[in-house]
Amino acid sequence: MSSYTPKNILITGAAGFIASHVANRLIRTYPDYKIVVLDKLDYCSELKNLLPSQSSANFKFVKGDIASADLVNYLLITESIDTIMHFAAQTHVDNSFGNSFEFTKNNIYGTHVLLEACKVTGQIKRFIHVSTDEVYGETEEDAVVGNHEASQLLPTNPYSATKAGAEMLVMAYGRSYGLPVITTRGNNVYGPNQFPEKLIPKFILLAMRGKSLPIHGDGSNVRSYLYCEDVAEAFEVILHKGEVGHVYNIGTKRERRVIDVARDVCKLFSLDPEASIKFVENRPFNDQRYFLDDEKLKILGWSERTTWEEGLKKTMEWYTSNPGWWGDVSGALLPHPRMLMMPGGVEKPAEEVEDKNAASSELPDNQSHMAVPATSNSSSSPCKPSLKFLIYGRTGWIGGLLGKLCTEKGIAFEYGKGRLENRTSLIADIQDVKPTHVFNAAGVTGRPNVDWCESHKTETIRANVTGTLTLADVCREHGLLMMNFATGCIFEYDATHPLRSGVGFKEEDTPNFTGSFYSKTKAMVEELLKEYDNVCTLRVRMPISSDLNNPRNFITKISRYSKVVDIPNSMTVLDELLPISIEMAKRNLRGIWNFTNPGVVSHNEILEMYRNYMDPNFSWANFTLEEQAKVIVAPRSNNEMDASKLKKEFPELLHIKDSLIKYVFEPNKKTNYST
Repeated sequence: MSSYTPKNILITGAAGFIASHVANRLIRTYPDYKIVVLDKLDYCSELKNLLPSQSSANFKFVKGDIASADLVNYLLITESIDTIMHFAAQTHVDNSFGNSFEFTKNNIYGTHVLLEACKVTGQIKRFIHVSTDEVYGETEEDAVVGNHEASQLLPTNPYSATKAGAEMLVMAYGRSYGLPVITTRGNNVYGPNQFPEKLIPKFILLAMRGKSLPIHGDGSNVRSYLYCEDVAEAFEVILHKGEVGHVYNIGTKRERRVIDVARDVCKLFSLDPEASIKFVENRPFNDQRYFLDDEKLKILGWSERTTWEEGLKKTMEWYTSNPGWWGDVSGALLPHPRMLMMPGGVEKPAEEVEDKNAASSELPDNQSHMAVPATSNSSSSPCKPSLKFLIYGRTGWIGGLLGKLCTEKGIAFEYGKGRLENRTSLIADIQDVKPTHVFNAAGVTGRPNVDWCESHKTETIRANVTGTLTLADVCREHGLLMMNFATGCIFEYDATHPLRSGVGFKEEDTPNFTGSFYSKTKAMVEELLKEYDNVCTLRVRMPISSDLNNPRNFITKISRYSKVVDIPNSMTVLDELLPISIEMAKRNLRGIWNFTNPGVVSHNEILEMYRNYMDPNFSWANFTLEEQAKVIVAPRSNNEMDASKLKKEFPELLHIKDSLIKYVFEPNKKTNYST
């Protein structure tokens, strides 16, 4: 039996359920392997799934889509990838019935992009393609021998059909180009971190909430379940011992009816199954049984370790300890959760949108598109029906908040799917969405801060300069105004703008701060954007929101630091200013705007407010800029921005301290303090 030792592994879809367990296991067990994880952070992915690995020296996360050939080729070359473990896919069968084209795009086209990149670079020694037992189709109820790796593929739903199609491409590239491919087909997997559209986490979360457990049909359908850590071990074995050109089933012979799974969950929560289980309409075609022959993998040395009772108990304990891991998942807990992506990773069930008359006429067959119904709240400011925004930066803080704001205001919007540096994908977005305005809230600010950009200059340029300019150019070609969220961290106090002088930098001033590479790229692109008359540049500074749990929030950051500098700065209260950005788009405003509240506020003044409103026992310490420089890589920008231009256009705009009190501290107040 041959043995393979990888050096640099690319794991796609690694923030998803199964892949995150595999990635965490490999990173923990093999510190000599460099693991690059790629994920576009779709609704069922969560970066927190990779928390056990994020401090490891052999771990690198890249946010991106496997459908981007440029990105995939770039990663294979720059990271010297010799091994790919391809998990990225749309996997939920219910979704595939109403959104099948997205499954084709992700599962077939995405796989094709990876394979072609492997062929072109010619450096891949192992390509492990992760498929599913569903490609075999339904197993006869009385079969005593499961499907083996040479069994015919007979998929019965759009999901399994796309996975079978992807397998054909993998096989073809193996035979035609000699690509060293291995394919896996696995049973159902369960355990911690799984998005609750799947059966077991859905049942557990519903039981936690005291709600009934919905079962499709009569519950007689049979499935086999493997605990996630056992599956991660199986991939570890296949990586090292799997034979090129072979297929491996990852399965168990222990089968369970869906009704029995529901009863076992009820037992864990001391619920009466008769009262807690509800039978609902079956899905269009629900395979009765999948049954695998797993002997081939066992010959490599793998075997299932975790009993059903042990695994289910561990899973239940994890979800009860982490009830908010996925945020608002109410849509996923419906009996038939065909999901539409909503801003900030929050899901809204398709049924809820389709019930709204205002939206149903706009909702296309491809449910990746979203039409938001006009609000019936008379206190809000309704927009013209023709208004529609295309927003880039869905997983970013500002991009997510923009989407939520559009939803509240009844503004139709969609998130861009293309990468900013990929012109073709941007054109496709615009032709598909047909927006009236484009908002660019995408870009690289650093992970976890701008120090990251110092060692990732190529990535920073590609996103902040090349990507932004490409989007501006495409928007100009299509006669669209681009609202571009920029930064005011391109200035620093100087002789003509002294500290505490009240003299702020104006829109026409030339950037003078070059201390960080991040700021250099933002100043560069701002200057180049002056050549585009279709761009409105909004200089955001030290953004703050009412969500004091958000780690990107300036207040959240400094309240967790052991020491802070104490320097007055201009800042942006997003709760007040993001609605203004929408109004600016409606007014067709262009050029550069200092997008901050008037005035300045110092670190100590903010922390004093925090103590007065939030925690009377809160304390902090100060240090100097010189002391700060010893613990950071790149210097930080400190300045005052002149917001008079914005104030003139929007006279109601509050001074920074008044805005902080109104939008941040009063809504979060935990003490009896009052001004």
